[in-house]
Amino acid sequence: MNRRGAPKIGRRKFLGNAVLASGLGLVKGLAPSSTTKVGILVDPEDPVAGAAPAKWAAAELENSLSKRGVAVNRHTRFDRHAEFDLWIVVSGTNRTLARQLLQKAGVVMPKHDESLALVSGKLYGKDVLLAGGWDERGLVYAVLELADRVQYSSAPLDGLRLSGPVIEQPANAVRAIDRCFVSNVEDKPWYNDRDFWQAYFSMLAAQRFNRFCLSFGLAYDFTRNITDCYFHFAYPFLIAVPGYDVRAVGLPDEERNRNLQMLRFISNEAAARGLDFQLGLWTHAYEWHDSPHANYTISGLTPETHAGYCRDALRAVLDACPAIRSLALRIHGESGVPEGSYDFWKTLFSGATASGRTVEINLHAKGIDQRMIDLALATGMPVTVSPKYWAEHRGLPYHQASIRELEKPPRNRQVNEFFSLSSGARSFLRYGYGDLHEVGRRYGIYSRIWPGTERVLLWGDPVTAAAYARDMQFCGESGVDLFEPLAFKGRRGSGIPGGRCAYADPSLRPKFDWEKFLYTYRVWGRHLYNPDTDPDVYRRFLRKEFRTAAPAVESALANASRILPLVTTAYGPSAANNNYWPEIYTNMPIIDTGEKTVYSDTPSPRTFGNASSFDPELFSNANEFAQELLQGPPSGKFSPIEVAQWLEDLTGDAKKHLAGVKSKTEDQNSPEFRRLATDVEIQSGLGLFFAAKFRCAVLYAIFARTGNRTALDEALNAYHRARAAWAGLAEQARGVYVPDITYGPEKNLRGHWLDRLAGIDDDIAEMEKRRQNPGPEIRSDQNIQADQVRRAIQAALGKPSRPPLRWKHVPAQHFQAGAPLDIQLEIDPPKGTSNISAVRLHYRHVNQAENYSVEEMKYSGARYQKSIPGTYTQSPYHMQYFFEVLGDNNTAWLLPGYDPNQPRQPYFVVQQQKASRD
Repeated sequence: MNRRGAPKIGRRKFLGNAVLASGLGLVKGLAPSSTTKVGILVDPEDPVAGAAPAKWAAAELENSLSKRGVAVNRHTRFDRHAEFDLWIVVSGTNRTLARQLLQKAGVVMPKHDESLALVSGKLYGKDVLLAGGWDERGLVYAVLELADRVQYSSAPLDGLRLSGPVIEQPANAVRAIDRCFVSNVEDKPWYNDRDFWQAYFSMLAAQRFNRFCLSFGLAYDFTRNITDCYFHFAYPFLIAVPGYDVRAVGLPDEERNRNLQMLRFISNEAAARGLDFQLGLWTHAYEWHDSPHANYTISGLTPETHAGYCRDALRAVLDACPAIRSLALRIHGESGVPEGSYDFWKTLFSGATASGRTVEINLHAKGIDQRMIDLALATGMPVTVSPKYWAEHRGLPYHQASIRELEKPPRNRQVNEFFSLSSGARSFLRYGYGDLHEVGRRYGIYSRIWPGTERVLLWGDPVTAAAYARDMQFCGESGVDLFEPLAFKGRRGSGIPGGRCAYADPSLRPKFDWEKFLYTYRVWGRHLYNPDTDPDVYRRFLRKEFRTAAPAVESALANASRILPLVTTAYGPSAANNNYWPEIYTNMPIIDTGEKTVYSDTPSPRTFGNASSFDPELFSNANEFAQELLQGPPSGKFSPIEVAQWLEDLTGDAKKHLAGVKSKTEDQNSPEFRRLATDVEIQSGLGLFFAAKFRCAVLYAIFARTGNRTALDEALNAYHRARAAWAGLAEQARGVYVPDITYGPEKNLRGHWLDRLAGIDDDIAEMEKRRQNPGPEIRSDQNIQADQVRRAIQAALGKPSRPPLRWKHVPAQHFQAGAPLDIQLEIDPPKGTSNISAVRLHYRHVNQAENYSVEEMKYSGARYQKSIPGTYTQSPYHMQYFFEVLGDNNTAWLLPGYDPNQPRQPYFVVQQQKASRD
């Protein structure tokens, strides 16, 4: 996309005898009327403006103006006699006129891929607006920004009145959306819909996503119990490879050929809008086991021909679809290829090399090792690795400070040979970045956010989106791949007709499923490009949709959107999205009855209070916190009660602002209002449910350790509040969403919120039994005094608050491997705390496979000090740390801490200085 080396065209050739006015004025006085005219100026010799994506964007701008009643004329030269109210100059910023406009405005254009400029000025007394781009993608974004302003302004040209120059450049090099084909029933319609793709890609480009991944082979994790396998092993559904008689049995040749034609069309349409097209091939298995009802089987392959066929099929697909720029590959055992099968992958990679063009190889991180990375690097192609961000879910906007103990390499545990790496010595890469962040690595890294936390409901929080965007630059990462909303709908043969949005009321169904999430895409895309984006970017959309209710809509949805990522972070009963779906949550019991639960990858006993956080270094679970309350010492970790209070506050704010939306919305029957109101109500109910259940779990843990009946009574009261919250949100969803929302065949992956009440009732009934017959888990610890129990119950019921702590710490800009890293912290004890009893430094390399070292800091010279020794910094990793501060009065803090309303990274990272070269 970069056109920096394009030949320069002389100013005279472009402007003729035109002279740039000495003064630059604002574009003003452009009231819409029947005589409003706009000229769009595009130099045919400008290689940036002449690129196909830029031409398409210019046509979008013209169309946007025309739809608002503005007369538009295209010109290749400036005509001083033309009577236009405004000239829009569409240009690469290295052109003469663009450079002069920028210079007169006092603006320096970033020499950075995808950067853009919007600058107003005057030429021959005419208002001129420059839409400029450093390269063709930057120009696309500049022009589409104008089109968006025209579309969403109250008057068509109001948005073109600039208060000053607009100069932007991307914060993240990779801003990707991933869409999966997992259901013959639900996905074939959109796959074959050309109107769908053209509108979808136009929207993605307008929101500044620059990559689209179409993923095949994610319908199943294993090769058993397969029913719907359309596109699962993708090649036979796309192409006949000469020299191999490989077929998807039962698939007509004509349909296979149409599939390939559509893939070519889809990838070409993406490229035409400046999007890099990535093909995801997640499965290379060709044999199904215990699958008598599979709709297709694969014939003509043997273990001996498997690798060669995949190589040649990949080459054939790349040849047929020249717009494919990247491949996403799952290389662990769930691909159908045993881990450690390096010869297979070497053969497959050679299919990309044989295409004769540059094709990025993106490797899914689970099960990866250096040998696999080296095989990919040996192709000479660009190589990237994509770890999961917060396992298969979406937590708070920072990379986990730690991973669950279950993800650490196993000790004395038998490992399946098929998963010898991902379940063995490399298990720490199953659900995080593990040890990938070596200094000087020759591969790129960008995270992939999986669709476990949210799948159905609206999301839109600009504050959190900006925090995610900043975090995607962690230690030199280059961005993120987001699974689209509704990802995995109909997975594993569970697809049903009626639309992916799962609305029972047909009037709520948008024409295209993604149209429900227009605000979601806008908030994500524009913040990933620029975390400091102008709020008007998303507010103009809300003004158009909701008029005077727009500010309340923004606040209601923002608060509601913070609920589930917070729940996910604090409570991680399963890393797998197949098990844990907090949005339509299958109740995990507080009482251990010994019955099997869906939460198989969690410590025993498999109860709510014992489930680990997804960041156990910073968040405690209910059982741990109850122990702190009863016997101490305080850890400073964020407790379930703090999380409960955050959830209650977020829910209260969401409900308050939703009431404001209702009071200002005249048409409450509109689909836009009903979709928003229902989803905010449901998320608010989820916040109240989990808040009450966190409190219940802590109270029950107090009862289990003391036998105190008040704790049990209060636990039951909290559980009944949780149940009432769930019943309320389920009623909100009744009649709006279909009774069977399917993301898999198991009960926990389908159904409705109403279905989940039975599991909650069963657990409450078990807890009620403890009034008469305390279970075997109940013990009365004689060392715990009655006052301690009373205070613990009060803490579990109350509003937690830590006194504000004034502190100062300036992280080092960098460190040198082998040299000590000196760390200092200044603290002003809060009022009511006469003394800081201890300050501890928690530190480790940026390597999730490692545990933290914890050491006391020494107080000297009005500050706490600690030096991380050179023997520790002598490693190929950056450094990561945070502080634990212990005060008197049983108070503790973690610094820098976390606030869900002002999200930031809750630790410090100091990067290793690169070695100088002589």
